[in-house]
Amino acid sequence: MSKQLMRLNKHFSIILLLIFLSCKKENHPNQENFRIAFISDVHLLDVRGTLEGIGYSGIDNPKTGEKALIRTMEAQLHSTRLFNENYFAFKEALDDVVKRGIKLVALPGDFSDDGQPINVRGLNKILNEYTKKHGITFFITTGNHDPTSPFGEEAGKKDFMGPQGQRQPIMSSEGLHKPQSGELPVLISEDIKEMGYEEIVNELSQHGFFPMESYTYWETPFSKYSYDTYSFSEIKKNSSLENRTYQITEGSTPQPDVSYLVEPVEGLWLVAIDANVYVPKEDGLHFHGASIGYNQVIEYKKHLVDWVARIVQKAKKHGKEVVAFSHYPMIDFNDGASSTMKQLFGDRALQAHRIPKKEVAQLFADAGLQIHIGGHMHINDSGIITTEKGNTLANIQAPSLAAYQPAYKILEKKTGPFWDVKTVVLDKVKNYDEFFELYDREHNHLTQSKSSNIWNKDVLEAEDYLDFTDFHLQELVRLRFLPSEWPEKLKSLLLENSGMDLLVLSHLKSKIIPEAFKTTEAWQTASKEAQEQLSSSNLSKTDFTHWTGLDWITDFYRLRSGDELAQQSIPDNRISTYRLIIQNLANNDTDNLTQLKEFGQIFEYQLHSEPSGNFTIDLQKKMLIPHKTISD
Repeated sequence: MSKQLMRLNKHFSIILLLIFLSCKKENHPNQENFRIAFISDVHLLDVRGTLEGIGYSGIDNPKTGEKALIRTMEAQLHSTRLFNENYFAFKEALDDVVKRGIKLVALPGDFSDDGQPINVRGLNKILNEYTKKHGITFFITTGNHDPTSPFGEEAGKKDFMGPQGQRQPIMSSEGLHKPQSGELPVLISEDIKEMGYEEIVNELSQHGFFPMESYTYWETPFSKYSYDTYSFSEIKKNSSLENRTYQITEGSTPQPDVSYLVEPVEGLWLVAIDANVYVPKEDGLHFHGASIGYNQVIEYKKHLVDWVARIVQKAKKHGKEVVAFSHYPMIDFNDGASSTMKQLFGDRALQAHRIPKKEVAQLFADAGLQIHIGGHMHINDSGIITTEKGNTLANIQAPSLAAYQPAYKILEKKTGPFWDVKTVVLDKVKNYDEFFELYDREHNHLTQSKSSNIWNKDVLEAEDYLDFTDFHLQELVRLRFLPSEWPEKLKSLLLENSGMDLLVLSHLKSKIIPEAFKTTEAWQTASKEAQEQLSSSNLSKTDFTHWTGLDWITDFYRLRSGDELAQQSIPDNRISTYRLIIQNLANNDTDNLTQLKEFGQIFEYQLHSEPSGNFTIDLQKKMLIPHKTISD
């Protein structure tokens, strides 16, 4: 062979090798073992912080000898989120992430307690610490609590804890709050105002909101460049918020949209969707809150659907895996029970106004999106849909660290069309009881003040953090949900009867007469039928007498919050008793039991949900496949 031919063959071989490597990089990157932790709804209050300007760090804590800037237990037990202990839960979650060797962490919104400077600054300090010490890269998207309005506003909280357990109001400016009886004089600090987009994202600028040189790729819905022409130095110049705005309506004030796409490691595209929508009020100066989510996105921010479609098309071209996350769910989270819930509880109860329309999932699925992680609802849940066009979208709801059950999600890419989801429950949290002596002081203050409906002191007997969040839920049911969400007739029926009474009721075929129906002949007949049913089942009378209607209501909320995880905390025989009553009610046409029957239907729906603990997303079979163990 001539030297010239040998040189040609050599050059040809090199060209083929370069083409092969190029194709491998573009279309077949190493896409296994991406692992991303999703820690949602942290609602961080910097309990170790100091209010700038006035140097206030809270009250003395005799247990630690340090200051504690905390809200009262009364405030916590009337809220769907904890304010204080979740500070420690967040650090516990991050420590667990470190132990597992995970380097990518996403925060799907509500990372702060209303976007105050002190809390956002405290969050940034923690994130920077874990980045520096452990090499973790964080990616954040905004929730309705950060910011609470697009441009910020004066605000404050009236229920920080004072030194003797009384309420200490702290406001960002004068005149926002007039002290009530038993409250301390108002403290004024701008550090407690609620910041807008600009201040928040600038403080957290190194955590996804802006391009970083370490990212392989970064863009926004407003970017004009392509993947092939990406240049960090050029993009950095055009990434300011003034270049990332949209209008709710023609002529309205342009608002920031801080959505972004980032490629933190080769082959993975993380899409952080800013699904906050702040509709202007009639005065043109203020805005409605952004808690509704995607139902308003598809009305006012349709550019996000188009952007996602463009991302998916480019991802296919360049061989990237796409995972989106935002603060809000894309799929109904009530396991098929939403219509019955609205019928029984109303359109506003149980956060019904936040249920995404079917159109939401259909639009994003047909745009090509297959995996989305949401938060906001403080629930552990999963959903999967396939559209008429054959496109599949899986929505994974990450629970809150500040509520029952406190947990975070790990998403891991496996071979082919498979992604694994692992749920890590934070049952043990160091320092979760650090403020219990202060809460005891608060309870004594409320008792001496003869306050009405005081919170149950048993919450301070919690054995661990999971137990503490369960107590929080129980008190939340008693102090908030029952008074505000439940129909009076159904509430009375459940609260005034034992499990055995409810079993007998499920057999009752006549009209219920308040306070007297247990003495009627119809009741005696129903009681006899209940006894006969027990004798032919695996259940005993004791199984029913060990719980009350309040227990059933509380278990309903446990299932609603924890889904598959919560079933571990409810005894199997109690679930069996519920199911027997539900079965009886389904066959009972008595008008007076209609509400109880609807409640039973809702409860049964919750027992038949998609896997939500540990499971595999199979995009080929278009289903969620449960693992043998449901939590880790």
